[in-house]
Amino acid sequence: MADLRYSSTGDSGIKIFLLGMMGTGKSFWCKKLASKIKSGAYDLDYIIETAEEKSIAEIFEEDGEGYFRKTEAKILRWFGEKKSFVVATGGGTPCFHDNMKWMNKNGITVWIDEPVDILVERLVKEKEHRPLISKLSNEALRQFLSDKLTERISYYSQAQYHLSGEKINERSFAEIIKQHE
Repeated sequence: MADLRYSSTGDSGIKIFLLGMMGTGKSFWCKKLASKIKSGAYDLDYIIETAEEKSIAEIFEEDGEGYFRKTEAKILRWFGEKKSFVVATGGGTPCFHDNMKWMNKNGITVWIDEPVDILVERLVKEKEHRPLISKLSNEALRQFLSDKLTERISYYSQAQYHLSGEKINERSFAEIIKQHE
């Protein structure tokens, strides 16, 4: 499992929430951006797993999604006290407990949006590490991701920035950061 924080906390004062479907590269960009702005990099799901001492799958199975979503919202609000960070949120984070509204008020929100076919291509290789999709055939995975995106798009589209396709690059992120320095 990845480290909770990848770089030391800096004084940039920039607060970034990355959102989007699983497989879009939120964790990758989280580490990269945090290094660039010399800030802490956090994976929200990892923090929840650490706090609960269970995997996300175990939390869902043992405590239910309602409990998970309340815990997720509570831990997300902890970032309101932090000065500078980059957070890779879970795919469903923006959709519950007014989290999208809260993130927009407390930082920069960036929707990383990759086409479903790209997500399928990436996630097929990671299925065994992702309990939610581990037993799905490739076609079922494509349908699952399409359905989830349809459910979540109204939340994702509230992000302050929307990067898709070729726009998901260092230059685009640098331009976003520059606007907020």
